[in-house]
Amino acid sequence: MRTMYIIWLRQLKRYFRSKSRMIGSLGFPILILLALGYGLGPVYQKAGGGNYIDFLAPGIVAMAILFMAMFSGIEVIYDRQFGFLKETLVAPVSRLKIMLGRTLGGATTALFQGILIFIIAVLVGFRPAHWAGIPLALVFMIIIGILFTAIGTAIASRMEDMQAFPIIMNFVMMPLFFLSGAIFPLEGLSPVMKVITEINPLTYGVDALRQALTGAVHFGLATDFIVLGAFTVVFLVFGAYMFSKIEI
Repeated sequence: MRTMYIIWLRQLKRYFRSKSRMIGSLGFPILILLALGYGLGPVYQKAGGGNYIDFLAPGIVAMAILFMAMFSGIEVIYDRQFGFLKETLVAPVSRLKIMLGRTLGGATTALFQGILIFIIAVLVGFRPAHWAGIPLALVFMIIIGILFTAIGTAIASRMEDMQAFPIIMNFVMMPLFFLSGAIFPLEGLSPVMKVITEINPLTYGVDALRQALTGAVHFGLATDFIVLGAFTVVFLVFGAYMFSKIEI
């Protein structure tokens, strides 16, 4: 437990020390929130959808968590190149604990990122239907962070090129985000799009956050929790396996 705590704390220190990283990672979610929220808002309202900012904000919160969680995997490559990973792996500690510490650290920084975007969304006009739903939203934000940090760590464990990692991440993250129902309703989709969105784990995270914050739901809270939980367990196991195969 002490090793996990040390690695978790180190992840947090890296996040809070890098002011440019904190500010830069907020740029794209804020751009999407403002550009789409105000740009498509009138069209969405004329179509009878209501306030588009209220619809969009939960998806942008999930997006911020997704990006921060998966990009945290680059620290595995960074530590490998500068020797810190070797020092960690040769210690008399199981690699599972090391991987779990990294995953919890990445999920915690992703949670902070999601909270910042939520605050910004409130400032630009988003209003939760029930403020009592925020604790439930935080629970799902943590689950989303753990899931996608595990995925990012698994991918990074098989890579050595730091420059290639962001390219691979963008290739993975953009479809996950745009096909999650974060920016469009899931009702009335074509059969192909419906299947794609239903196998996307982020879809259930967005749906859960939207229900907790706005009351709107597509799958149901129980379904969202079960599917997200199952994906999280699978990728934690997979990520731990991939991390255990790192050669030093």
